[in-house]
Amino acid sequence: MKSSILGAAPLAALTLAASVAAAPAAVPAVASPVPALAPATITVASFPDLDRAVKTALPLWEKLYPQVKVKLVSLQIDDHHNSMTTALAAGARLPDVMAIDFRYVGSFAESKGMEDLLQPPYGAGQYRAQFVPFTFVQATSSRGTLGAMPADLGPGTLFYRKDLMDKAGIKEADLTQSWESYIAAGKKLKAATGTYLLAGASDLADIVIRANLKDGEGIYFGDKGQVLVDSPRFVKAFELAKAARIAGIDARTVAWTGEWAEGFKRDKVASQMMGSWLSGHLAKWLAPDSKGQWRAANLPAGALASYGGSFYGIPKKAANKTQAWEFIKFMTVNKDIQLHSLKEIGAFPALKAAYADPMMDEPQAYFGGQKTRLLARDTAAKIPVIRVDKFDAVARDIVNMELESVLAQNKDIKTALADAKALITHRARR
Repeated sequence: MKSSILGAAPLAALTLAASVAAAPAAVPAVASPVPALAPATITVASFPDLDRAVKTALPLWEKLYPQVKVKLVSLQIDDHHNSMTTALAAGARLPDVMAIDFRYVGSFAESKGMEDLLQPPYGAGQYRAQFVPFTFVQATSSRGTLGAMPADLGPGTLFYRKDLMDKAGIKEADLTQSWESYIAAGKKLKAATGTYLLAGASDLADIVIRANLKDGEGIYFGDKGQVLVDSPRFVKAFELAKAARIAGIDARTVAWTGEWAEGFKRDKVASQMMGSWLSGHLAKWLAPDSKGQWRAANLPAGALASYGGSFYGIPKKAANKTQAWEFIKFMTVNKDIQLHSLKEIGAFPALKAAYADPMMDEPQAYFGGQKTRLLARDTAAKIPVIRVDKFDAVARDIVNMELESVLAQNKDIKTALADAKALITHRARR
């Protein structure tokens, strides 16, 4: 998610949990025989809100495998990945199951400290056809190894407040026709209601940067490792973000902060472009009092973007690999658990079998009865296969730093991107 689920709760710190939340009766027991597992306590290292998917599925796991206890360790998303990177480098204090956000999966897939799940005794290749194609590719290293199994994904979606748009005389088509019409609608909204269209102009750039890639294309790096951040795609993203800032239509907040969350709660921000998983965050804690007033739509200009996704991998020095692999299959290949995560936290399944389930067609009361899952499903089917690189996280941080220089200090866009390219080239030793 965020990211993630691929989203991190703003006030998340360290939490330790075992089976603390009851799964709804809607999650059935697995009908097929389950393998015998030796007693053990496995550690699952995760991050909010993906950790909640684990918590709510634990009661069913415990029915299947009462002898295998699960200790869930959760850190804020960046802290989690930094901790796991350090642990892999040291070869110590590693969990049995490691959750990995899509922003970091390239780096972890390239790590030689992760088990190759294609190899025995795992044989993950047998499940490849069951998943949306681009998810397996994201977790595949340049050596052809599979560092993690996909759990969920994030079809890029525009969420907006219909009631606030109605007050300003703005229709959905005004928001989605083009990127320019989206910004124009923001000006109209601000003038009519005083509400910001965007939480942060950088969110606009972030979506555009990862939109409309071709099959096999990388976000920051080309197929020969060349740095792409001075390409027209990045120039356009920076130009649109700057236009939004100049127009005064963004609240100048940073995602996943308390201030950002308050913008939704207090009706100060009227739209957000992220992965479809944001639906769960909006309904559960970001804006629960706005039930019935939000809607979901395709991104402006017909853009397609993958924004989020979560994976599970096994470190080579994990203590309980057999039990860890069964847990990973439980969370990823099990359709009922995938649908359960969709229902509980809005994590959109990576498993294709879930797409034919009647749950996809259910109207969502929070979105005024709109069938938002069908929108996400149809978008997911069109998302191209995106190459990942072990330096993606490094490149992202540098690009964001230069974007802030453009927005806050009026740095020239082409200069900013040239500086970003030079620094990324240096940091990636390319």
